[in-house]
Amino acid sequence: MQDQPITLLLQDLANGDKGALDRLVPLLYAELRKIAEGFLRHERPGHTLQPTALVNELYLRILGQQQPDYRNRTHFLAVAANVMRQILVDHARTKYAAKRGGLQPKLALDEALDAGAARPVEIIAVDDALRDLERLDPRQSQLVELRFFGGLTADESAEVLQLPVHTVRRELRLAQAWLQCELDRGGAPAP
Repeated sequence: MQDQPITLLLQDLANGDKGALDRLVPLLYAELRKIAEGFLRHERPGHTLQPTALVNELYLRILGQQQPDYRNRTHFLAVAANVMRQILVDHARTKYAAKRGGLQPKLALDEALDAGAARPVEIIAVDDALRDLERLDPRQSQLVELRFFGGLTADESAEVLQLPVHTVRRELRLAQAWLQCELDRGGAPAP
């Protein structure tokens, strides 16, 4: 019953009612801030983006784009997590573009997929690897985003993607193994 107003607001938003976003964000603000805090938890001290700023930037990006047909709260939060990840990647690419050249350090997958990777180079390397994975298998890439960046469980990811939970777990293991190989190779593009 608690999700019903959120579901109705999501439908209004998908139907073009920009005011629905203004009514929706306060209802989900605590959850959005928790996701933002997760992304920024392991960033260096003094990072220029703070959780509140990340949520505000999310709001502006969502406001300015065409809205997908959100199925429910979980789906909206998964999309929000993806947008937050892109905000951080864009921030890292812009701020550290001049420093990016040369050999990239090898990363452990668990370390690199931590939503708030400590160095912008790591964020960029993970994003590059995820983009390569997306070209090979979009669903596996989406599963990684949902799990490691959105903080969704296997059950929640299965709900969002409308897949059996065992399929989600299997494909996530495959995606993790592939990404680890890519990061071990130093972020070289997949063949």
